[in-house]
Amino acid sequence: MRKDNEPYSCGLDAAVDVVGGKWKPMILWALHAEKTLRFGELRRLIAGVSEKMLIQQLRELESDGIVHREVYREVPPKVEYSLTALGDSLNAALIPLGVWGDEHMQQVVANKAGAASGAAGSDHCAA
Repeated sequence: MRKDNEPYSCGLDAAVDVVGGKWKPMILWALHAEKTLRFGELRRLIAGVSEKMLIQQLRELESDGIVHREVYREVPPKVEYSLTALGDSLNAALIPLGVWGDEHMQQVVANKAGAASGAAGSDHCAA
């Protein structure tokens, strides 16, 4: 894992550092589709994410300049999240990845199922 003070080795290294993980692409996609969302709306749109993990991922995306957090000083407090221009450009880069996933999803699922059944069904040791 890259330390914060180390330079990136290439553009892909920088991109993966910003968008890496299970939840960040899902957050980006939800904000792309809806433009501006409150925390609860984001949580409902992203099935399976815990509140703690969503908060952590949003903070990281905000510190990377990908997500804008707008706090409205009212009671009860209102906070909205949206993509920055940098976040919009990152989402545009993710579109081909999503297309690839759509086109190859069945093969990926089949490969994972095959690998899991192969690993579970055999106990090979190197002699």
